[in-house]
This record gives sequence, C-alpha cells and structure tokens, in this order.
Amino acid sequence: MTGSLRLIGLTGGIGSGKSTVARLIAERGIPVIDADQLAREVSVPGSPALVDIAAAWPHAIDADGRLNRRKLGATVFADAAARARLEAIMHPRIAALANKRAADLAHAGHRLAFYEASLLVETGRYRDLDGLVLVDAATPSRIARVVARDGATPSEVGARIAAQLPLSAKRQVATHIIENDGDLAALRVRVDGLLDLIGSQDNRP
Repeated sequence: MTGSLRLIGLTGGIGSGKSTVARLIAERGIPVIDADQLAREVSVPGSPALVDIAAAWPHAIDADGRLNRRKLGATVFADAAARARLEAIMHPRIAALANKRAADLAHAGHRLAFYEASLLVETGRYRDLDGLVLVDAATPSRIARVVARDGATPSEVGARIAAQLPLSAKRQVATHIIENDGDLAALRVRVDGLLDLIGSQDNRP
C-alpha cells in the first residue's frame, strides 16, 4: 500500500477477539496501527474534529473540554443519521493519520503491518489495503466475552451485535479468516499460522 509496506486490515465484530489478535500480532514484533487510538488522537481538545463534534453534540463534551465517549456513543448508537454525521467527521481524519503512520513504518523499513479497525468493510476502507483478516466467533461466545468484559447484560450485548454489519457479510470480502471459539492457546496457534502464511518473517526494519 505504501511503498514496499504491505498493510493488512484486521477487523471483527464486538466480542470476536479482534483486539486479542492484534496483541498477539504485536507480540511477534509486527506493527499494528489501532484505529481506536487514532480516533482518540484526532479528537483531543482543540482539534478540528472535536470542534465539529462539540458543535453537533455539545452534551458529549465534559467540563474539562474532553470528549465523553460514553455519552457520544449513547447518542449515536440508535440514530443512523447521527452516526453517519459522526463518521463523516472522524473517518477522513482517521484515514489520513493511518496513512501517515503507514508511511512512517515504510520509511523505517518495515515490510508488513496491520491496521486494526472495526469498520473497514462498512467504510470500504478494506479496498485500499493489501488484504483483510476477519476474526470471527459464534454469537454465544461473543456475548459471553462482552458480558464478562463490560458488565453488560446479554440482551444489551445482543442489541449491539444486531446493530453491526453481520460477520457473514464481512466473510465474503475477507482474504483470511481466524475462527476464535477456543481458548487463548488455540488462538495463538491460528495467529502464528496466519503470520507464517503471509510471510511475517520478512518484516525486519
């Protein structure tokens, strides 16, 4: 995607284990660009993105001028128009910063990196990448993980899953699929196998 760097997307629905896979990849010494972290960086106090968010949803800004992500999330979760407006504010800025990070990695001599993001398929961003890894898991496994992690009720998690693009749709465009219905040891084996398959051993600065 950027010079000699292969940038591969990493995505999955809530509770699928995407972030765990990202951590396992990073443990192998392969850079992972985290879209959630980029979102935080582009929405710091004083940033153009936060100015736009404050104009649209002033209640989502705390007294210290920082974004209250929980309040903003509650606002846009059930409102498709609000969600589209937020995405129009955030996604171009996140994409630009991701491209810069990828260029920096290429300049440093890396030949492989991953871009972890939840909405790669929904935004069409996956088409700009050199492959797409989907982390998938059965719905009961996903619900159990999020209940344990967030303290949400199963019905709340089910509603969040239902609001997302089905993983079955993402499977149709994924170039690699990691099934994550087992334990961490099993997942590590699958991740190692994937990295060997795509030639991670060549990723040396």
